[in-house]
Amino acid sequence: MDTSNWAEFSGDAAAFGYPGKKLEQAWDQLHSGDREPWPKDKTIQEAWRSFHCGDFAAAVDAALAQGDSAHVVANKASGIYADYLEEDDGVKQAIYTAGIERAEAAMAADPENPNSHYFHAYHLGRYSQSISIAKALSQGLGGKIKKSLDRAIALEPLHAEAHTALGLYHAEVISKVGKLVGSMTYGASADKSMEHFREAIRISDAPIAWIEYGNGLYLLHGEKRIDDSNDAYARAAGMNPVDAMQALDIEYARNSMA
Repeated sequence: MDTSNWAEFSGDAAAFGYPGKKLEQAWDQLHSGDREPWPKDKTIQEAWRSFHCGDFAAAVDAALAQGDSAHVVANKASGIYADYLEEDDGVKQAIYTAGIERAEAAMAADPENPNSHYFHAYHLGRYSQSISIAKALSQGLGGKIKKSLDRAIALEPLHAEAHTALGLYHAEVISKVGKLVGSMTYGASADKSMEHFREAIRISDAPIAWIEYGNGLYLLHGEKRIDDSNDAYARAAGMNPVDAMQALDIEYARNSMA
């Protein structure tokens, strides 16, 4: 993957440097969403340090050089970069496609790792959004996303980001095909959507959990719950970030409310 032309994070990278032992000391807070364990390999530690300060290209380069053992940081860094900083739709799709392939290899090699399955669903979900949810459902991608998220949560029930993603999955399916078809064909449920969002917020109270909760409310209820949706965005917008990813999430929430 060529990262030489990747855009740079424009926020205060120095605020999220976590030098020396500070990264390990802050690890549980930084990874309350994905439950990734502390890596013993120093190269992977450095890749994560680059991720948290917003140097996504360096994180991906270090991870890819390390090989399969660094698939989680490679997939998270490339995914967040594509979500927020890449403007070319073709490049975004290429990043998501590479992430899907990397995750599928990880699922085969490391099937008990919840993040193998979570990042398969993550990149597949983002790819699906890039081609339209309706088209993705017609291609059977929705079932693959749900299967991977269900597996991630089965392996790690406190995986807040997987709960967030599964909450959004239920909401998006119902928004596109309706409650009856969504339930019968895709196993989607508005109640389950809200349950997953609430669980994600309970576990991590992260900006992205509130943002996607707001999105889910609007997808499921439209203008009837617009005030609640806006309140969720406001909650995210008022948070203090712990790393570059959260800074981008918060900036997105604030810009969406402007």
